[in-house]
Amino acid sequence: MSAADTTPRGVDTVEATSPEDTLLRERGRSFTWDAFVVACAFDPGGRFAAWGLGDGTVRLLTVGEKNDPLTLPAHEGAVLALAPDCTEGGVLAGGDDGRLARVSPSAVEEIATWPGRWVEHVLAWPGKSPWRAASVGKTVHVFDAAGARRKSLDHPSTVTGLASDGRGMRIAASHYGGASLWFAAAKEDRPLRLAWKGSHIGIAVSRDARFVVTAMQENALHGWRIEDGAHMRMTGYLGKTKSLSFSADGRWLATSGAESIVCWPFDQAGPMGRAPLELAGGDMVTVTHVACHPEHAVVAAGYADGLVLLVEFASGTVLPVAGPGRGPVSALAWSPDGRWLAWGTETGFAALVDFAPR
Repeated sequence: MSAADTTPRGVDTVEATSPEDTLLRERGRSFTWDAFVVACAFDPGGRFAAWGLGDGTVRLLTVGEKNDPLTLPAHEGAVLALAPDCTEGGVLAGGDDGRLARVSPSAVEEIATWPGRWVEHVLAWPGKSPWRAASVGKTVHVFDAAGARRKSLDHPSTVTGLASDGRGMRIAASHYGGASLWFAAAKEDRPLRLAWKGSHIGIAVSRDARFVVTAMQENALHGWRIEDGAHMRMTGYLGKTKSLSFSADGRWLATSGAESIVCWPFDQAGPMGRAPLELAGGDMVTVTHVACHPEHAVVAAGYADGLVLLVEFASGTVLPVAGPGRGPVSALAWSPDGRWLAWGTETGFAALVDFAPR
């Protein structure tokens, strides 16, 4: 709908002098922008990284090149959500102007709009039957790759999170009173309602679709084992869990909201009666964001002081990626092949680091 603004509004800011900044200095690029980094994502082909900002822009950076980031005016207000699109070369963005858009290096293409509403969560699946989903209030709207609306899925209250399984067969939504699980390609939409009293503010689905886990308002997690409807209650957090990520092999669910990366075991029947694995803690700083590597048993974590690091599940070995001092980490994402890690902070700092073998 509108062409890209190619003016670089951020500047390279690798002022990496602390020991924790070695990877950022030697393998990364970073930028400082004038707005909160709300989310980051890669296009499905891994060609570029994208950051959605509170000023309504999406910044795109082609990986592996020294070009300046493109600045695309995606929304009139703030970007509220960002995700890989269902087709290569673009990301999906939702904003507080009621617009759902596909953002690519060449244009911002409007898919749908709901004037006066917020598009708070977006999700897409790039498989054989690609789809896009966006939540507006109590409804999740589903579109195909061409932008045609396929269905609208209604919920009992405002949708607070969207997730899918590892095959893109199901769309899961969290809301007050629990979660709803839908088949994306179903001709008749009859959700599996997962009930639990209280306010559910985020959601994750295991890759094999056996488990659904939600973050609760009261600093806890709740889960369901789909095969028999068993409930799981995970507590002990100091703050709200705003970030959930299943490991590539499905054995662990990494979570934010504590002074360590709290990882719950899901390799058997679930975490009931089992203690979590706590990684990279002890500095009295809260983990704000987590993202498991798409192939290896490794998790990336961002902290409230700006620290970013990688941790191996099996050994607990920590690899610093960037040191503290740049504001709370607010976004974190791996490229599809796991080579690149992108993140951003509340102060407008954004970075991209290359983990290719050398």
